[in-house]
Amino acid sequence: MALVKWEPMREMEQLFDRLTRSFGPLSLGASEAISAEDWSPRVDVAETEGEFEVKAELPDVRKEDVHVTVDNGVLTLRGERHREKEEKGKRFHRIERAYGSFSRTFSLPENVDAKQVKASFKDGVLDIRLPKTGESKARALEVKVD
Repeated sequence: MALVKWEPMREMEQLFDRLTRSFGPLSLGASEAISAEDWSPRVDVAETEGEFEVKAELPDVRKEDVHVTVDNGVLTLRGERHREKEEKGKRFHRIERAYGSFSRTFSLPENVDAKQVKASFKDGVLDIRLPKTGESKARALEVKVD
C-alpha cells in the first residue's frame, strides 16, 4: 500500500466543484436562467531542471481562439469556446459543458526566460514551455531566530 499525502485544500476544492456542478444552471424566474459563460480550463504546472511546463485542457477550442502572453512576469492564457449552433430536430436533455471566454494568469519566477517561451496546441491540449535562465535568484537563506 502506497502512502499518499493528504491535501485538504485540494479535497475541499474538488468537493466544491462537484457540489456546484450538481446544481446546474441557476434560475432567475420562469424562463430566464443564469448560465456560467465564463469557465476556467484545468491546468497542470510542472518543473524540470531546465524549464517549467504548463499544460491546459482546452477541449473543443480552436487554435485560433487561444492567446498566450508573458508580460512583467505574468503568464496569461486567454481564449474562447464557442457554443455549437442549435440544430433543428435535436433536443438537448442535459448541457454540462461551459462555453464562452476564459482567462488564467500565473505569476512566473524570476528565473524564467520570457523571450524563449514556446507554446504548442494539439488534440485539445495547450502545452507551454518556459525555459529557465542560468541564474537563479531564489536561494535558501538561514534566518536567525531571536
